[in-house]
Amino acid sequence: MLFTASTVKDTLPNVQRFVQGSLAGGIDHMFVLLDAPGAEGQAEVREWLETQPHVTCIPTGKEWWAGDRPAQLNFRQRINANLLKQVLSGFGWAEWLFHVDGDEVVQVDREVLETVPAEVPAVQLAPLEAVSRMHWDEDPTWFKTPLGDDDLALLFALGVIDKPSNGAYFHGHAFGKSGIRPQEAGWLTLHKALDLDREPLEVFRHESLRLLHYESYSGEDFVRKWTAMVASGPTASFRAARGTTADALRALIGKNLGEEKARIYLMKLFERTTEDDFETLRDLGLLVEVDPRRGEATPRAFPDGGRAAMLAALDAVRPEPKRHFHPGQEGEGGDASAVRGVRRLLRRS
Repeated sequence: MLFTASTVKDTLPNVQRFVQGSLAGGIDHMFVLLDAPGAEGQAEVREWLETQPHVTCIPTGKEWWAGDRPAQLNFRQRINANLLKQVLSGFGWAEWLFHVDGDEVVQVDREVLETVPAEVPAVQLAPLEAVSRMHWDEDPTWFKTPLGDDDLALLFALGVIDKPSNGAYFHGHAFGKSGIRPQEAGWLTLHKALDLDREPLEVFRHESLRLLHYESYSGEDFVRKWTAMVASGPTASFRAARGTTADALRALIGKNLGEEKARIYLMKLFERTTEDDFETLRDLGLLVEVDPRRGEATPRAFPDGGRAAMLAALDAVRPEPKRHFHPGQEGEGGDASAVRGVRRLLRRS
């Protein structure tokens, strides 16, 4: 079976697109961890998720973190993904676990995954990014793919991008996301799969293994995302490759304008820094059209007793300290002995 792990805080329509698209795109079961279950709108998200037979919804409130909730979202995401990797590690039917965000949709060819050599522990999902337009009548269906040097040079010469690089062409990450065999001794980060020495694992790549990324795809989505960042204060972080855009957003956040006034300037920033030249990109044949909800995959069921065993393993780690499952950074490092203790606990469950 194929699994995803995601720590999310989003609107119900966006969560529905994320879930329905990934299940139609080849995923069998999704772990959706609500990062702020008490926040506005999250009750209806939880209610909907709990009706979905191929989703395990996990509210990560005070009880989940046992009073030790990491301040940084990136840390919480990594911890949650690696905890679930450990939960699945004892089940042979758990073939792959992908760590993805709530604004991403997984699309994989199961037959291709079956050809991955047994000695290769990880796979890479190539990114496709939704074209950013001021308004979409429905969900975006046109996506950008990573480009070669010639096409990047053409777009730069036409003034479509600021630099002839995929980092300038994409508004979000251009690296993609990884999946790992749950039984592999390693870690999942935001984008990569690492071994126990935190070196990148060997990965398998194929054009049919991809990720649709809905990064700031409309003016409204850009404002929604960055209004939340404005509310979080001047310590918010940004992808370094966004350069001038990131500097402008830092400056705007530092003005403490308040949500309503910040929205006006965020929309101006979207127009000047993020909105794509859709017509040019389509005329040049650089876009692909994809509607993920029209995927033909049907989620596969757990083997007999498998779901109950998985939930029992999950219940076994609920009261445990969670920071031990972080791959490790100074000040928030993983504790290998604690992880081994949880492994023993899971084997007994």
